[in-house]
Amino acid sequence: MATLFVADRALVGGIARGETAVLEDGGAIVAVGAPHDVAALPAAAGAEVVRWRHKALVPGTVNAHNHSFQSLLRGIGDDLPFLVWRDRALYRYSPRLDAEAMATAALFAFGEMLLHGVTTVCDFYYVNAGGNDHAAATIEAARRLGIRVVLARCFYDWDGAPAAYRETVPQAVANFAALHARYHDRERRLVSVQPAPHSQHGATPAMIEAGAGAARDAGVPWHIHLAEESYQVAQSLERFGARPLAAVAALDVDLATANVVHGCWFDEGERALLAERGGRLAYCPGSNMFLGDGVTDVVDLVARGVPVGLGTDGGCSNNRVSVLDEMRTCALLQKVSRTDGQAIDAEAVWAMGTVGGGRLLDLPVGDVAVGQRCDLVAVDLDDPSLWPAQALAKNLVYALSSRAITDVVVDGEVVVADRRLTRVPLDEIQERVRLLTSDWRRAQGPDEP
Repeated sequence: MATLFVADRALVGGIARGETAVLEDGGAIVAVGAPHDVAALPAAAGAEVVRWRHKALVPGTVNAHNHSFQSLLRGIGDDLPFLVWRDRALYRYSPRLDAEAMATAALFAFGEMLLHGVTTVCDFYYVNAGGNDHAAATIEAARRLGIRVVLARCFYDWDGAPAAYRETVPQAVANFAALHARYHDRERRLVSVQPAPHSQHGATPAMIEAGAGAARDAGVPWHIHLAEESYQVAQSLERFGARPLAAVAALDVDLATANVVHGCWFDEGERALLAERGGRLAYCPGSNMFLGDGVTDVVDLVARGVPVGLGTDGGCSNNRVSVLDEMRTCALLQKVSRTDGQAIDAEAVWAMGTVGGGRLLDLPVGDVAVGQRCDLVAVDLDDPSLWPAQALAKNLVYALSSRAITDVVVDGEVVVADRRLTRVPLDEIQERVRLLTSDWRRAQGPDEP
């Protein structure tokens, strides 16, 4: 049965509108317009009506880069140097996680995201333990909650990482193909599977080429971390005689289907190369600040025509999972790094966190438009963070409080109603997390007792 969503205000194509109706059928938006006009359409006959009074209807946000299992590590490695955080928190606890624990992590991370208005998430997933059980448990948790998920299955062969991360090239290719065949075609609306060679340090050139090749064969994008930390530039120069993006671009890969993550230390030549080769950027400003990584020159990349989406990164390298937070952080970080309050505006970063993320993931999401999947968020216009009603997009980016998010729709289904998850009780998720992490302890830094 079709559903007619009606709200007092809306943000459609980035433009604020008055009272607006959205008609969905089968999870797709089939009409957008004035309530009287949409309700009169033959397709609206018999539709269920969901009326959001004193609320604005906006597109769901797209989290273009996350590691769901890392939400379990929140608080464990905060305020430590990057390599200490990695070795004493990430590498210590992640190998302990079995498939059931991964399901708990995904329920936790994705459930919190839904409450923050995230309707699509790309989970860059690398604790595969040599198979697909962990990834499948993560996908099934997403399906249980009702969130749309892209499982970016990692290709990882660095022998310095825990064994649970590592595979041979043939194993990675075969496991990706099996996971893709199991989920991607059957549940394309809500589940996609894409390959993700981890990084220059986590994947050999042969593994990177294998991941990019798997993407080519499957007809999907691929993902890779690059130039997140300054030491990675020096490492690339030493090992490959070229800076990170140039070294990867020299391989047998198609950068036009690549989603490069971070790029904090790209120089002008690399930014030009990314634009010339048609690559995209998944930008994680909150994580980059939290870990002290650096500042990606997003303003320059956008000026060169590079598509940009926003990601939260992992729940222990940022500690927040809200793309709306990333919008504000992105804008403020670009402004202050350039000492220019007009370097980027709210409308630009709003697009990055919505339709921009959909473009990166090759999904019809992120806008309120005919043909898009019906992913919507209702925000409370009576919340003071949205006063005065001068510029909706700017208030959403710069002022919105998470308490104003009341309802969330994914593929036409209400998955958050009146600030509560509709499919999985939050109490259940809390208890699962408590039981799983009850004996975990915070990592200690080199100067801590």
